[in-house]
Amino acid sequence: MINNINSLNAYQKLMNINAENIANINTENFTPQESHIENNLSVISSKNDKLTLSDEIINQIIIEDGFKSQIAPIKTQDEMTKTILNIKA
Repeated sequence: MINNINSLNAYQKLMNINAENIANINTENFTPQESHIENNLSVISSKNDKLTLSDEIINQIIIEDGFKSQIAPIKTQDEMTKTILNIKA
């Protein structure tokens, strides 16, 4: 479960970078950040002048799917814990 929570935190960092890119897409002298998650769940970002709004929308979909995939095991563990507590009661 700790890995799932750490993954959610990494996806949140990606979402923050993505939101900043979208909010500043038409701002002069703003250089968008391209970001991704490494194997150790750290978020790596670098400047990329060629990112477009369509790239950012695709990233939003990827981030959303990442959130969903990490939430499912947490919900399952929560349901199992409730079941165990109900059995003990």
